[in-house]
Amino acid sequence: MNEQILVFILRIIGSASLLATIFVFVPYAWMNAIHQMLGMGELPSNPIVGYLARSTSALYALLGGLLLLLSLDVRRYGVVLTYLGIGFSLFGLALLFVDWIEGLPFFWKVWEGPFVFLLGVTLIYLNHRIDADRK
Repeated sequence: MNEQILVFILRIIGSASLLATIFVFVPYAWMNAIHQMLGMGELPSNPIVGYLARSTSALYALLGGLLLLLSLDVRRYGVVLTYLGIGFSLFGLALLFVDWIEGLPFFWKVWEGPFVFLLGVTLIYLNHRIDADRK
């Protein structure tokens, strides 16, 4: 059961992350409209902003592909899943910090970092349970 839950989580998060591919290619006007819709004002049009938004989206898509690949054999890739679990947990804490100091909207602050942190903890826990089931 733990294995099925882990596979499901990896596939859901992996598939959702692959959707970020869209934002590698969308026009600036779309990104600006979403930025404004989120209540964060005009998106700066400096090249570094576009670069960071698009390269981060590409990185999310790359990670999504990796999660889907790992979901094909969670027992075989247990050590990688433990690494990602630790990484997600630490990244979630870093995001929580960054979101607060950068003044992102409240919903963003209470969602992004805690979600990524809990994803990491969940990966570690389920991977540990699968390993314990094996013994």
